Amino acid sequence: MKTQYRVVVIGGGVVGTSVLYHLAKMGWSDVCLIERSVLTAGSSWHAAGGIHALNADPNIAQLQAYTIDLLSEIEKESGQNIGLHMTGGLTMAGTSDRWEWLQSAYRTFQSIGIEDCRLVTVEEAVELNPIMSGDGLLGGMWADREGYIDTTGTVHAYAGAAKKHGATVIEHNRVLELNQTLQGWQVVTEKGTISCEHVVNAAGLWAKQVGRMAGIELPVSPLKHHYFITDTVPELAELDFEVPMTVDLEGFTYTRQDQNGLLVGIYEQNTEHWAMDGAPWDYGMELFQEQTDRIEHELMMGYSRYPALENVGIKTWVNGAFTFSPDGNPLVGPVPGKHGYWSACAVMAGFLQGGGVGKSLAEWMIHGEPEADVYGMDVARYGIWAENKQYIKETTGQFYSRRFVMTYPNEQLPAGRPLKTAPAHSDMTAAGCHWGQSWDLEVPLYFAPEGFKETPSLKRSNAFDIVAAECAAVRNKVGLLDITGFSRFEVTGENAEVWLDHIMASRLPKPGRARLAPMLGEDGRLKGDLTVFNWGDGIWWIMGSYYLRSWHLRWFADHMMGGVNLRDLGEEMAGFSLAGPKSRAVIDKLTDGPVSDLPFMGCGEFDIGMLRCRVGRLSVAGELGYEIHCRMGDHIALRNTLLAAGADEGMVEYGFNALLSLRLEKSFGIWSAEFTQGYTPGMTGMDRWVDWDKAFVGKAAALAERDGNGPAQRQVTLQVDANGADASGYEPIWKDGEKVGFVTSGGYGHTVGKSLAMALVKAEYSGEDTDLTVHIVGAERSVKVIAASPYDPTGKAMRG
Repeated sequence: MKTQYRVVVIGGGVVGTSVLYHLAKMGWSDVCLIERSVLTAGSSWHAAGGIHALNADPNIAQLQAYTIDLLSEIEKESGQNIGLHMTGGLTMAGTSDRWEWLQSAYRTFQSIGIEDCRLVTVEEAVELNPIMSGDGLLGGMWADREGYIDTTGTVHAYAGAAKKHGATVIEHNRVLELNQTLQGWQVVTEKGTISCEHVVNAAGLWAKQVGRMAGIELPVSPLKHHYFITDTVPELAELDFEVPMTVDLEGFTYTRQDQNGLLVGIYEQNTEHWAMDGAPWDYGMELFQEQTDRIEHELMMGYSRYPALENVGIKTWVNGAFTFSPDGNPLVGPVPGKHGYWSACAVMAGFLQGGGVGKSLAEWMIHGEPEADVYGMDVARYGIWAENKQYIKETTGQFYSRRFVMTYPNEQLPAGRPLKTAPAHSDMTAAGCHWGQSWDLEVPLYFAPEGFKETPSLKRSNAFDIVAAECAAVRNKVGLLDITGFSRFEVTGENAEVWLDHIMASRLPKPGRARLAPMLGEDGRLKGDLTVFNWGDGIWWIMGSYYLRSWHLRWFADHMMGGVNLRDLGEEMAGFSLAGPKSRAVIDKLTDGPVSDLPFMGCGEFDIGMLRCRVGRLSVAGELGYEIHCRMGDHIALRNTLLAAGADEGMVEYGFNALLSLRLEKSFGIWSAEFTQGYTPGMTGMDRWVDWDKAFVGKAAALAERDGNGPAQRQVTLQVDANGADASGYEPIWKDGEKVGFVTSGGYGHTVGKSLAMALVKAEYSGEDTDLTVHIVGAERSVKVIAASPYDPTGKAMRG
């Protein structure tokens, strides 16, 4: 063991060995992996080893597909047999909603390039897996690239291939402490101290302790998970082929063949956490006693689905621990505030996602950015609020118990809620507000009559008419929206303007003005669709998506310069937005200052009633509007003041469901849909805001796109021939049987009376009046490319 390496990876499971392999293969050979026991001595040795390319998050599905491709490569590179059985796989639906969801999911996979799957009838499915009963099933989806591997062999293959690229593996050497230095990190181990630039926490069941060594509280927890392997099943032994991996979504089970027996895994509804502060250091190859009483319901359904099991015994029980995050996705990337400390934790499906995690993390460390948009597993998608043990217990338990439970797009799940609420939350609830969640904050969705309950649905919600009425109020009178759920960052200091000019690709606003500001990475892809305010008093604001607060703070910190003070105002400021043709009449009643004289995109500080507020004249709804920002403690008083002033103008409170409809009618994109770190300004139309005459982060790459052949895909607005269901995102778009794009977001435009969508399509099909088709909830519908901003295309209403 040397005393210095460039990178130390802590943890010898499938994720740690994958990270080590990818770092070494990409050229960083001065790397080592430290394992407290032996390779696989954690969750890896007892994992069921199933692999499949399908995932509800398209970006993670692509990384899973990469992992599957990689497995045969590491087997060849290492010379280690990984026991790969590519049997194909079935996912079965037993309710009409689930069957619709599977049909929709099939089209989503087509959108992202996973072509080797197809829908199958129950009869076809039973033919593919003859020991499965088709009773109660409606249909399924077949995927060619599903199967299983030998878990121990796969870990050793990653490690062996890594060593051939120059990496070092050190077993039987527990890490005792981590100390941050000016040069990086000191890793104190049982065999001595190692200095390094980077530390990777891939410690799995011990990730919590390894985080705490660096002063980090990771939102992870182990939960117990059962599977069992039967004795020989005669019906299997008689077959001349291996039955496919099979998931029975309504039965909470997954199965695969194991020699001539069947492995049956269960996602039990009665969850059980274990060692929430991290596994004991001497734990490793142990298992827990099976708890058949806890899984009795799922066992009965499993035996009903596979009747042949009634006549065979159980050879092996496995009740082992796996580590989960609150949403079930990995926690990967640079930990905010801990330079050189990287997370590769909570990879619940390690053998399925480990290759993609290793690739992305290695690219991030070496090149500064991963190739794929990995926000769905970025450690910065959580803030310090997620460190709370009760929150972790509730959310990880909810994810685990719902692993095979269908979640609807309009469904609000209860775990870990409510956390943060705006001060006027109780008053708004009394007024009928129904709430959603953004990061840690409760945000208004819509206001409904007492007793109303929204029905989860893949199609239009029973809140459709409620949202329509809110949209009409904004368009015809004036609407009041709680905008506490916008992020606000204050920038001051002698170099504030210089720094902002460097990181923003747009021109900066003059004093008393605001401006839309795209922010790019070095690769020319988007890092934010932000709004910059120049308040004229030496204070600048950056406003954006609330749930990206930690993610953007990390980006700002990584690109900071001296003479700049940056402050997150998320715990200090709240506010409301006025939008609609009568919004000026409302605000005129509340101030003797020249608020109503503000030009479009103007901003300033004004008295609003008895409150001192910062006001900007802009509106995401596409109407005359004002964003009014107040101290958190003034939130209740501001709401009461605005409601009183708006009573005679027909003011209505509304929520973000209506805002999403209103912004679609203006072709206004939003982050995580039209704008992501996987897209460029040219693709999304954000290039109209770029100031090409100045220097900014990402300019060289953005210029290469602009001056080359241009983007291969362009953002368009579509009018959809819908039938009770609107597009939501990732639906494939077709032209004469050729896939030419996909939907980024969609919904119903209540003002224009049309189903609308925004989409990325091949540039040659982006012209107005191009006729295309799209699959919505599995059904093919006609769409037409239309001019942007179907409502008020000249912007007359917005500019007042």
